[in-house]
Amino acid sequence: MEMKTVLTITVACSLVLTTSLTQAQTSRFDALADTPFEENRPTADSAALLRDELLFQRATQTYLWALPLINTLGMKNGSEKVFGAGYHILPIWKKRLDAKTLVTTPNSDVLYAMSYLDLGKDGPMVLDAPPGLQGILLDFWQRPIPVDGGKFAGDVGLPGPDAGKGGKFLILPPGYDGPIPEGYFVYRSGTNNVFVFLRGFYEDPKNLAPAVAHVEKVKIHPFNGEAKPMVFPDASGVPANLLPVSDGSVFDDLKKLVDSEGSHLAESDSIGLLASIGIIKGQPFTPEEKTRGIFDRAAKTAYKMSRVIGFQTASAAGSLKLYPDRQWINPLDNIAPPGPLKNLDLSWKNTAGGYLDLDARIWFFTNYYSVSPGMLSKIPGKGAAYMIAFTDGAGTPLSGGSNYKLSLPANIPAANFWSVTLYEAENASGLANGQSFPSLGSRDKPALNPDGSTELFLGPKAPEGKEGNWLGTVPGKGYFAIIRLYGPTQAAIDRTWKPGDIERVK
Repeated sequence: MEMKTVLTITVACSLVLTTSLTQAQTSRFDALADTPFEENRPTADSAALLRDELLFQRATQTYLWALPLINTLGMKNGSEKVFGAGYHILPIWKKRLDAKTLVTTPNSDVLYAMSYLDLGKDGPMVLDAPPGLQGILLDFWQRPIPVDGGKFAGDVGLPGPDAGKGGKFLILPPGYDGPIPEGYFVYRSGTNNVFVFLRGFYEDPKNLAPAVAHVEKVKIHPFNGEAKPMVFPDASGVPANLLPVSDGSVFDDLKKLVDSEGSHLAESDSIGLLASIGIIKGQPFTPEEKTRGIFDRAAKTAYKMSRVIGFQTASAAGSLKLYPDRQWINPLDNIAPPGPLKNLDLSWKNTAGGYLDLDARIWFFTNYYSVSPGMLSKIPGKGAAYMIAFTDGAGTPLSGGSNYKLSLPANIPAANFWSVTLYEAENASGLANGQSFPSLGSRDKPALNPDGSTELFLGPKAPEGKEGNWLGTVPGKGYFAIIRLYGPTQAAIDRTWKPGDIERVK
């Protein structure tokens, strides 16, 4: 059979399936809208149908509203299941983070260390940071925790109040009004639960020991009382699922969080959304089997909805494209300060309209986690710049069975290093492509062209002689790519340096 015939059949089948799904959906909507009433009241069957639909819809919207929490809970519960729980447990990916760790868009080119605190249980906590440490302190919504004085939020290290000199970082629970001695950088969390995200930088990928030793200088302990000795499990190469949960058990996780946080978690209307599906602080949450079945389908549906939103290249706040003639996008670079539109703050509120941009928040937390002012810094040589491609230059989603070329012009504007990393389209974890890491960058020393430009090749098999410039892909698996520039210089900030699109090659 000729390729043209196969393509025609495939397109035809796709159109039939799409039409069938659309018709089924319309029929479902009609069935709900036309549910019979008798004497202006719902029949018993109609009432049962609409109650189930109401529960399904409320649970679906609860999931989407709570996605930042679900993202954090996935990391916390997945980590504690494998490495143990407690403020003194700080897993470090000591040999870098590979595809065995399932987590949204990890960076394989730095060392990660992540921990989770409960200020409601353990009280105020202190992070003792050595000089040169980089990290972010976030509440459980992954909002950067504000620092007393108002000039900083979340950042630890060079972009933080210590300016890279290290020090003692005091993390306070909501409403804390106790004494604070001098000598601390004071972070006031909006939630009892806190996410600690630290990064270690190395110079030689063949010698990670100095970077590991540096992160292991971190101490986390109660502000008052005796401290447990720190434990630093090696998380590298250990299978662990830190992804957002996408089944009905997620509502049990949210119930535990509501019990831990109460009114600190959200405003009353949002707490009411949780209460509408039975999640209330201090009250039993024991859904019957039928209800659990609805919750399970709602979570699966909501997660898929989040993936639809997460592949969009524009939102109500504006276009996410970095260049008008390229497919590269960034969820924050245009729409949050200091980007040109400046519509959002880092709690995902539209500052002009005074409302929560729910879709922008869903967009981010279905694929990514953690953000801070330091990450968005436009000071040359500081912060980081991110460029994301879901499609090739023609706008077609990247396919694991196809071959592509990515051209990076000379003088890539990164003072520290640059990298390109591939991620699973299914869940945004690192692409399991059979290589040690799904990333390739400046520290891997790929070959340069005579003009100083770099060509990277993406596909199931390396082109002959291009093995050092190749990232493997997997037939049958869709994926997307992220360019990271650490310490972006002026050409990245003003966008005078521009990468090529990912172009399909035969």
